[in-house]
Amino acid sequence: MKTFTKETEVRGMDMFDQIKNHEQVLFCNDEETGLKAIIAIHNTTLGPALGGCRMMPYASVDAALNDVLRLSRGMTYKCAAADVDFGGGKAVIIGDPTKDKHPELFRAFGQFVESLQGRFYTGTDMGTSPDDFVHALKETNCIVGVDEVYGGSGDSSIPTAMGVIYGLEATNETIWGSRDLHGKRYAVQGLGKVGFKVAERLLEEGADLIVTDISHHSVEKLQLKAKALGTAVKVVSGDEIYSVDADVFIPCAIGGILNDETIGRLKVKAVAGSANNQLLEHRHGMSLHQKGILYAPDYIVNAGGLIQVADELYEPNKERVLQKTGAIYNSLLNIYTQSENEHITTVQAADRFCENRIQTRTKRNSFFTHTKRPKWSVRK
Repeated sequence: MKTFTKETEVRGMDMFDQIKNHEQVLFCNDEETGLKAIIAIHNTTLGPALGGCRMMPYASVDAALNDVLRLSRGMTYKCAAADVDFGGGKAVIIGDPTKDKHPELFRAFGQFVESLQGRFYTGTDMGTSPDDFVHALKETNCIVGVDEVYGGSGDSSIPTAMGVIYGLEATNETIWGSRDLHGKRYAVQGLGKVGFKVAERLLEEGADLIVTDISHHSVEKLQLKAKALGTAVKVVSGDEIYSVDADVFIPCAIGGILNDETIGRLKVKAVAGSANNQLLEHRHGMSLHQKGILYAPDYIVNAGGLIQVADELYEPNKERVLQKTGAIYNSLLNIYTQSENEHITTVQAADRFCENRIQTRTKRNSFFTHTKRPKWSVRK
């Protein structure tokens, strides 16, 4: 029989203090498949929690917990900003995605998701793919972002890239008085699924690009496109991208790239891109503000993919998704205006925008309970 010491009690209280702003945190353990996962539900005021599932070889359970708590909170704000009827959640699987994946592991994960009875919807994130969740789909309907042949909405990078374009148009409108994209120089960091589509569109609009990416194939493909259109693409090494002379910096790769070291090197007038968690710390929003660099909060700009997977539960409709994604333009303009009028950073303005939306819904729907919310399901 296990005994609980004072030390055990203190650790338990520390854990509750750590998750105090979250509604529910579920630790998932399945010895047979080797599954060790954590699901965090931050806030369901706006609807069932929605957030991807990433798989990483975390150094410790504490590291995994910190990550899932941070990410699930971010999803609450992202869902509020995108005006979808979902709240914030996230899941992490502790393991090496190159070695530890197998179908039964994701089926076991799907069973844990199903146990939440529609309070949490999930899909791909870093280290996972739509194919992984085809297995989870056998155990639960609460999976989004799978291939169209399985009833999903397909490639979410298309609306995500369009959201970045709308964000750039709002940024240009605010700085130069026109949403036109041509005649400007953009520094694009990362030519993955989203970054490449953004770069292609900018070339088509007559913009000049400075790019960096680890894939030589993507760079060469983009250069051929530029040559055919009569525009220019300059390629720089990874670290050089922060120091180039450009109008707008477009981060489309990793997070944490706006920090004490890189912000000091930026020569741009604005930053707007698809990468998640671009600010290393919240205070770096103020650093950009003080330097006179207009910052488009990432969770506003990159919401197109979220809009698609949220819309998927009403039956996939690509035209409807792109129409909803267009709202990013006006949302960002409003945030820029609020930032200027109230003399606050754009990060603070975006957070207030989302918090007001959640607060309004809380007051209006305070009589609802979780059990009264509809259980979404389209795949029978």
